[in-house]
Amino acid sequence: MPATAASNSSPRLVHDALLLARQIIEAEASTLRTLAELLSEDFSQAVKLLLRAKGAVVVSGMGKAGHVGQKIAATLCSTGTRSYFLHPAEAIHGDLGRIHPEDIALVLSASGETEEIVRLIPSLQKLGAALIAVTCKPESTLARGATITLDLGPIQEACPLGLAPSATTAAMMALGDALALVVSQARGFSAEDFARFHPGGSLGRRLAKVEEFMRPLTECRVARENQTLRSALVNQSRPGRRTGAIMVVNEAGKLTGIFTDSDLARLLESRREAFIDQPISQVMTGSPQSVLSGTLLPAACEILAAKKISELPVVDSAGQPLGLVDITDIVGTSGSRMTGPSSPQVLKLVTPPKKRPKR
Repeated sequence: MPATAASNSSPRLVHDALLLARQIIEAEASTLRTLAELLSEDFSQAVKLLLRAKGAVVVSGMGKAGHVGQKIAATLCSTGTRSYFLHPAEAIHGDLGRIHPEDIALVLSASGETEEIVRLIPSLQKLGAALIAVTCKPESTLARGATITLDLGPIQEACPLGLAPSATTAAMMALGDALALVVSQARGFSAEDFARFHPGGSLGRRLAKVEEFMRPLTECRVARENQTLRSALVNQSRPGRRTGAIMVVNEAGKLTGIFTDSDLARLLESRREAFIDQPISQVMTGSPQSVLSGTLLPAACEILAAKKISELPVVDSAGQPLGLVDITDIVGTSGSRMTGPSSPQVLKLVTPPKKRPKR
């Protein structure tokens, strides 16, 4: 910031800015509370219409309503309802060909009289697509041409001039979220379904299963209970970076124990070298902590953190090992087969959020 600009600021100006910001946010919050009370059976009918739809939900709006419409279309898609955004001006110049009779148009306009929207209505009717209108004017042209109208009610913009779309766009956004999430819930959309649509980023990692991050059995060290520790250590060559643990199984192939590099160090430190030529079952940790295949990664990370362990076997329903979650693969080290999130992301998964101090 230039020095001249900084010198012109004052505590009074900062105070006024905070006061105005709070008033704007409170105005929008008040609009949403009123909208929640205003919801009627029309909303339920809109949900039923969306649930019966065989086609896509085509969201449209002009200006700021259009930007909100793009977000609503994205939310519908990510929660299991096929949807896309159609710009009304582009629609009347050829893009109407994307609409089919089994589609449902969700059209947003505060006034219900936006020129591009009004010109769109007859075409939607000719194509046979049902129309859900979202507007502040239930008597508008848009509302009269709609199959169902969702009335936002009279809204005073939060803008100090009363002009810039603010409270209305907040109401449209909230109503769009409500539609998408209610429909999603009614369809039984699960966390697993959500994960399929969100494989990337921190959200994808929170919904990832341990199989996506574990070392497969072919890259793990496995020994029989009656195998000597020495042979288990010497004859367990595997491609890539060595894991820090040997999973121990019985004759049926069921996981019964685990022996880690830390266990070996303690064995040597306590001068019990003779056990190296004894069955590994005598020095292993029996009944080790493990997780079932299909467990979400955050749950596995919580176990690693809570138990203060570095390796976590992954087993099937019969208790047979399928692989191993190694904390170094999740955190990521130089030269590793890095496929998991970076260290800060893992810490975010396993560390409980700090409680905010009470004011």
